[in-house]
Amino acid sequence: MYKNFLELAKSRYSVREYSSKEVEQDKIDYIIECARLAPSAVNKQPWIFIVVKSEKGKEDLRSCYSREWFNQAPLYIIVLANRDAAWVRASDKKNHCDIDASIAIEHICLAAADLGLGTCWVCNFDVERCKKLFDIGTSSHPVALIPIGYPNEKVIPVKTRKEVKELVRVV
Repeated sequence: MYKNFLELAKSRYSVREYSSKEVEQDKIDYIIECARLAPSAVNKQPWIFIVVKSEKGKEDLRSCYSREWFNQAPLYIIVLANRDAAWVRASDKKNHCDIDASIAIEHICLAAADLGLGTCWVCNFDVERCKKLFDIGTSSHPVALIPIGYPNEKVIPVKTRKEVKELVRVV
């Protein structure tokens, strides 16, 4: 576990090579608990987490995003956002389900990193196929697929980020 948040944030990266080692149940429980505690607009918590552990479930999910590195992960979490359960801003009718789900996703990724596990946000997948294979109703939609496992990368990619002066505006 990391000593401070900045150290954790610096260490987290998108993992694209996983070992075959299974993720222990206590680590899965920790990750889900961290996601459950994520903040959401008006505390609506408009998310659902589908933990994909079975060989059939993994095979189905892999058909929604066919990449060799993705297929290596021993575990996946599909994060759903429920439009009907989310807060909607009155002034412009903006539904916050995707924002809230994204906060929970990053809690998943940071909790996994805190445990020495790797993750990667996957948003470029066959949404309709995923909905059909995992019996996702009409009020929810998958926001991202999160592969989770022990990194097996020989070289950790260098993070490139914009300079603070490009991102911050002080008034």
